[in-house]
This record gives sequence, structure tokens and C-alpha cells, in this order.
Amino acid sequence: MKLAETVTFGGSGLNRAGALRGQAEGRPEIGDQAIVFWRGKVLVEKSEPPRLLRVDVGHPEFSHGRWAFLGLDGADKVFAFDISHWTPEEDQHPDPTVFYDPTEQIHPDFPNASFCELRGQMAILSPRDAELSASAKALFHWHNSHKFCSRCGAASEITMSGWQRNCPSCSASHFPRTDPVVIMLITQGPNVLLGRSPHWPERMYSLLAGFIEPGETLEAAVRREVFEESGIKVGAVSYLASQPWAFPNSLMFGCHGEALSTDIILDPAELEDALWISKTDLVDAFNDKDGAIKPARFGSIAQFLLKHWLADTLS
Repeated sequence: MKLAETVTFGGSGLNRAGALRGQAEGRPEIGDQAIVFWRGKVLVEKSEPPRLLRVDVGHPEFSHGRWAFLGLDGADKVFAFDISHWTPEEDQHPDPTVFYDPTEQIHPDFPNASFCELRGQMAILSPRDAELSASAKALFHWHNSHKFCSRCGAASEITMSGWQRNCPSCSASHFPRTDPVVIMLITQGPNVLLGRSPHWPERMYSLLAGFIEPGETLEAAVRREVFEESGIKVGAVSYLASQPWAFPNSLMFGCHGEALSTDIILDPAELEDALWISKTDLVDAFNDKDGAIKPARFGSIAQFLLKHWLADTLS
């Protein structure tokens, strides 16, 4: 797919400068800039268009925060700092039970910016800001969930400029993990298969998706996941595009599959609903925000693939 890397988070050509990790050059110095995270949210400057606020790494709030070296933006080093230790005002606390939290938190030191859910900003950030934020969000989530050595259980330590954890007890080294996921554009003629998860926003439908199992190819995962969730058999499978998906730490492999059957046998443990929709009806769904179906959100690889399918630009 010629336009594969234009997907949100698809890559901005950031020089990740891996050779500097763990070196003196890969540590923050006064004058270097950092993007800022708080409990998974990213600090976005109130500008037009919105952009990530970059703060000097010498800011006092960073003295207690974790950090990671993200790479070189031109000649400038860029870091990410996590200040989840900060406690906002009582009425600014997010609701941890919702699929998407629209609330914003304002730190008194950054009055012209707010901490926002990346889902709500991902499609309007520049490609560079999108890549930086997705990388940092996934990295900090990995640190949160891998604080202890999986070999001996001892507390591990952050090393290599934020890209590794070492165990001081058994000397094991641990590296960031990305979960591979297939997301499938399953078609038969002018129709595409959509599904709905019960925890999604009302009326939202998207492409079917699922984790790749150990020892499984992309093609096999596509056929298995589609059959398990919808009962649809899939024949030929081809790769289209990928998207880093930092919710929390997946890499989405977008694939096209040709359906060999059309009768849907729903697995209610996986999906609330599944249906075939024609190109004409899908165009209407994109244009009518109050219609019965609301397609996948802007910025997701699902919407990216659906729109290119509608425009006949998958190849």
C-alpha cells in the first residue's frame, strides 16, 4: 500500500538515536526539551493547531519524575518526563471507568496547556508530535507494568535512557514489549464486515481485530480471529499497513481478507454485534454523525483502511 505510512502514528522519520541510549549524551541536560506525561495523558499546548508543549528538562517538577530519551529532532535531543506524582485539584480527577476520558487537567506551572487523552488529540497532532507521544506513552506504560523482574521477582531498575530495565538481584535484562495485533478489512464484493465491542461508545462499529498468538502468521491470525468472532471464513489475505497503537502498547497490522462466506455466527463473548455494510451505506455513515452506525474514530487504522477502501486506493 503506497500510502501505508501516512496513517496516524505511522512514523515521521524521527531519528531515535539508539546509539546514545545509556551514554552521557543520552541523559537530559539543561537546555534540552521534553514532552510531559501525567498518568497516561500528554501535555498539549493550547494553540492552533494543537501541539505538544516542550519544556526545558531543568524544570523543578521533573526532579521527581521518570524520563526517557526519545531521539533527535533535527539536532535537538527530545526527552519525555512522567510526572504522575503530581496531584491535581479535586475536581480535575479523571474517571478511570470510561472508555475515553474527555476531562483535562491543568498544572499550575503550565497554564497555557493541559493534560489530554491522546485518543482525542492523535489525529490533529503533527506527524512528529504523534510519533513522540505514542512512543513515550507506550514506554511509560511498559515501565508501570514491568516494575519487577520476571525471572526472580525482585524490583528492577530503569537503565539505557529509559529503554531497558535491569534486575540488581539476578542481573536479568528486560526490554519494552509490543503486542502484535491484526486488524482486518474483510470484504466480499462491495461489502465490508464491521463489528462492535460492548464497551465501545454508543453506535461505534469498527473492523474486527485480535492478538496474534505464539507461532502464528499474520495470515493465520486473520483467518482465525475472523472465524472465531463472526463465523466468517476468509481466503486470500494480504498486508496493507501498520500502526503503533499506544492504548496501551500494541502494533496493529492492517490486513485485507477476502471472505469465502457471508453468514454471521456471532461470538457474544467477543462482539456485541457484527454486520455487512455496503460502500454506499458506509459513505452515508461517515457523513451522518447521528446515523445508526458511527465508524471507527478519526486517526485509527480502522478508519484509515475503510476510507482508502472507499476511495479504491488500497494498492
